Amino acid sequence: MDYKMDSGWKLHPIGGDTGHAYMGVRAEEKVFLKRNSSPFLAALSVEGITPRLIWTKRIGNGDILTAQEWLNGRVLGRSEMADKRVSDIVCKIHRSQHLLSMLRKVKGEIYDPETFLEEYFDGLDENLRDNPFLTTIVNYLQDTLHYVKGAEYTVCHGDLNRKNFLVTEKKRLYLVDWESVKIADPLADVSLLLIQYIQPDEWSDWLEQYGLEPSESHLERLEWYSLVNYLLLTKRFQNEANYYKMSLQMLGIKKIFENRRHPEI
Repeated sequence: MDYKMDSGWKLHPIGGDTGHAYMGVRAEEKVFLKRNSSPFLAALSVEGITPRLIWTKRIGNGDILTAQEWLNGRVLGRSEMADKRVSDIVCKIHRSQHLLSMLRKVKGEIYDPETFLEEYFDGLDENLRDNPFLTTIVNYLQDTLHYVKGAEYTVCHGDLNRKNFLVTEKKRLYLVDWESVKIADPLADVSLLLIQYIQPDEWSDWLEQYGLEPSESHLERLEWYSLVNYLLLTKRFQNEANYYKMSLQMLGIKKIFENRRHPEI
């Protein structure tokens, strides 16, 4: 694709969900290029959470192109998501008042609990919309909204997938791909990570590493966001026609719902 870059640059597409990422090469210089990254990226770079931001420029078609330091490394494996370095970086993001202030300045989207349900219903296939079991889950979430109201919001990455954790050859861990960043309950982030990578009997250990000794309120919120994130993953895999992974999400929903904190509702 022609970005009308400075003479000598060659762009090589990098696989990904958006198709907006490239490796830029000019002589001996190599950078990671991405179109229309969040303006929040500069603050993350300063905090050392993402690779160093080198420059930002507007190109001919109006898109914003960002260049970051190219780092050789790999994504984390599933078992590595239990490592303390993962919980440490997530905790750092959630507890940073500076990052929260910067995200507010660039008008980061605020996600209330209702927003997660709205995202689930947006463009939802009728097979999921009419599924009696999933309807029961949605009704339960709507009936228990009062249990997740009033939480203190923080910066949330929004897509804590292992493929977004990059560990370099020098063992430095970065969290990348901030397209889903939002201001929300931090347990929305935490629950998304837990349901994908941590066995339920190990959740307490992970939360302790993260620095949280859960109260009843924390557990209610963790349950609520686990269910809504499972719904969102079910929708994603249904849209991708990945019915095996879709069925795994529904099994996860069933396990949490059978042990829900408020069975009377």
